[in-house]
Amino acid sequence: MNILIKPIITEKATNDSELNNRYTFQVNVKSNKVEIKKAVEKAYGVSVEKVRTINVRPDRNTRHTKAGIQHGKTNAVKKAIVQLAEGESIDLYANM
Repeated sequence: MNILIKPIITEKATNDSELNNRYTFQVNVKSNKVEIKKAVEKAYGVSVEKVRTINVRPDRNTRHTKAGIQHGKTNAVKKAIVQLAEGESIDLYANM
């Protein structure tokens, strides 16, 4: 089971990483905080102080088409905000 799916690079997440040394990742829905901490420490070689998780609910939508009403939804995702130790950092752009 792959714990870390991808880093989230938005304006809010980038600002949080620059000011507060916190990085945001999209993680597997079934993973817990201990697994996330171990995965980040192993993947990036840093020490993690704190992990916060967020379960994002799916968005539902309805469309009225010629064929009738169609319902749809997006997938539910889980985000993890990882607080690193003082003086540590992750270079997310190194592998590009």
